[in-house]
Amino acid sequence: MTASIPLSPVQQAERIQIVDILRGFALFGILLVNMIIFARPIQVVLFPIDPTAPWYDRAAEWFIHLAGEGKFYALFSLLFGLGLTLQMERIEGRGGRFVPLYARRLFVLLGIGIVHAFLIWVGDILIMYALLGFSLILFRKAKPRTLLIWVAILLLLPLLFNLVVTALLEWGRSIPEASSQIQASFAQTTAVFEAELAQAYRVYANGNFAEITRQRIADYFSMGPAAFLVMGFNVLAMFLLGVYLGKQGIFRNLAAHRGLFQRLLVWGLVIGVSGNALYATLILNQSRIEPAWALFLATAGQSIGAPLLMLAYVSIFCLLALSPTWSERLRVLAPVGQMALTNYLTQSIVCTLIFYSYGLGLFGKVGAAAGIGLTLVIYLLQIPFSYWWMKRFYYGPAEWLWRSLTYLKPQPMKR
Repeated sequence: MTASIPLSPVQQAERIQIVDILRGFALFGILLVNMIIFARPIQVVLFPIDPTAPWYDRAAEWFIHLAGEGKFYALFSLLFGLGLTLQMERIEGRGGRFVPLYARRLFVLLGIGIVHAFLIWVGDILIMYALLGFSLILFRKAKPRTLLIWVAILLLLPLLFNLVVTALLEWGRSIPEASSQIQASFAQTTAVFEAELAQAYRVYANGNFAEITRQRIADYFSMGPAAFLVMGFNVLAMFLLGVYLGKQGIFRNLAAHRGLFQRLLVWGLVIGVSGNALYATLILNQSRIEPAWALFLATAGQSIGAPLLMLAYVSIFCLLALSPTWSERLRVLAPVGQMALTNYLTQSIVCTLIFYSYGLGLFGKVGAAAGIGLTLVIYLLQIPFSYWWMKRFYYGPAEWLWRSLTYLKPQPMKR
């Protein structure tokens, strides 16, 4: 009987460079989209854009809806699912037990997410990744065809639900007695969120750390359940798509899948840009609180268009990576992706210090256009810092903590 090799985190030589590059690119898009919520209360996502906003901020928000929103958490989710496949292959190939180790990894991520959501920033996605990640264990042995069927089901279910709810409400509005009750109910819900929005503006702009922490926790439990409903199906679908791509070995041999990337690029741009342009145009002036046909069309445009545009982004990077010149240029993003968790948390710490009252106090004072500029500055600083750090250490600080707690022993840090 062959002895099992001691389990340890993935080593440098075992990493797939294009995966680190894509993860590094995803961090830019995550920051681009999150900047709006760093600068304003999370409740702003429920309401139409401020009609008094200048044209350049309206144009910036439209661009973020078109090119960013829904695309980069989808990419992160895909890479998360891909990671499950790579870790399972590696652990079981060494004679280890995958499920207990992976479950412990998710519990540690859940703890990091709770600290992040309650003590740093309410827009955390790590809690969702950790909780939904447990369902991936059920799909680890699934056949590729089964995975694709579930991806389609999970993407279509929310659309079908929204279609039924919207149709029923429109039918109810055609009945005078029901119409007044429906309008009163949604008016009351809108008033509640408007009150939460006003309070969040006051606390984040003027409160101390303890007051802001209480507000963060309240905001999380107010908005978090809705986020799970709105994003959860898509996140899980992208998890499974990542598992599928991992089982197919897509990223281990880019040249063999050049044709696939070319097709994904064409269809991703054609359908993805169209769907997201529809979403961006409709959602600017649309409340997300009350279902309506305009909101359904916007949601449908993003639900179909966002994953396809994300895959177009992936295809661009994979096709460029086949060129030696571009492969060398893109390599600059690999260190950013190798310490993605550290960089994600750092973005939250830096931005909350910029906007919250216990920092520079710019909350509510920075528009979407200036937010894009700030995104570029922060991200361009993270690139050289990540390079400097990874030249000296095996892991980012958060990655070291995550791996040390997962493997129940401190990991070597300094190179």
